[in-house]
Amino acid sequence: MKYLIIVYLLLFCFLQANGQDYLQFANDCFDKGDYECAKRNFINFQAYDGRDMSAQIKIADECIRTLNLADDYFKDTEWEKAKQRYQIVLDKNPKDLHAKKQMDLCIKQLNPSTRNTTASQQQSKSSSFNNYTETTNNLNIEIVAVQGGTFTMGCTSEQGGDCFGNETQTHQVTLSDFYIGKYEVTQGQWKAIMGNNPSFFNSGDNYPVEIVSWNDIVGTSGDTMVIKNITYYANGFIYKLNQLTGRQYRLPTEAEWEFSARGGRRSKGYKYSGSNTVGDVAWYWDNSDNRTHIVGGKSANELGIYDMSGNVLEWCSDRWGDYSSNAQTDPTGPSTGSSISFLN
Repeated sequence: MKYLIIVYLLLFCFLQANGQDYLQFANDCFDKGDYECAKRNFINFQAYDGRDMSAQIKIADECIRTLNLADDYFKDTEWEKAKQRYQIVLDKNPKDLHAKKQMDLCIKQLNPSTRNTTASQQQSKSSSFNNYTETTNNLNIEIVAVQGGTFTMGCTSEQGGDCFGNETQTHQVTLSDFYIGKYEVTQGQWKAIMGNNPSFFNSGDNYPVEIVSWNDIVGTSGDTMVIKNITYYANGFIYKLNQLTGRQYRLPTEAEWEFSARGGRRSKGYKYSGSNTVGDVAWYWDNSDNRTHIVGGKSANELGIYDMSGNVLEWCSDRWGDYSSNAQTDPTGPSTGSSISFLN
């Protein structure tokens, strides 16, 4: 009996410690502005401890709704409405860094002198931030300038049930300006850089290159260059492309790829990249005859980018990892793990 009592007391202490951990986790998450995490741990603490956490859960819920609404207003450049909502969140949690940062940006946009300066800067930048074509060695790689912005990443409502389990967590992402290819890399462009064509469907220079591994793109040996937290090696496609052109090309991040596929700041909220009708923008099982097709053969999306739904898979630079509910700025994904690809 003595041993049973000891075991029971140890188990009770363990459960009590776990209950306190839930409360600590909840408070830490709330301070960081991760209100989904806070709500979940307040609920767990209430289940373990029995104390009523309904007030804290309600506040976390209010912060979730208000912050999402504020971010939507911010995205739509409704600065005053966004500012008011961010202030509501900050009244409940002065430590919310995302709300504070966005609040400051709203105040700047509402200040006439700042707004005029910002408009002048944007006009100056727009004169140099444009689409272009990489013509070195007749590569003719067409590049699209994508203006940064804030969007909801993950399984949004227009996707319906067509999402993988790991994509269901939505979160706000803010991106800086970046460039991305207008078309998938073609077999002709790959041959010009690498001197070979690994494609199974070896159909012609204007077809997308395929059967390309992460190591083929990033490389595995030789001199290196680090761009956006990824090390590119001398025997890989990116390194050789950069040596030839004198530029710093890289793989897009997952967030950049998704933002581009959604149409960036011109997005109309389509299910597929450029349309709600998959056959308008994509080669897929029902219309591809089980083979690849010439790049750009379907309609472009809102940014003028082709084949981001269908034709072939595309690599991005992020490694595999679960989504967070936290708002992020220019995320690059986990620093370790296996690489991830997307059906475009």
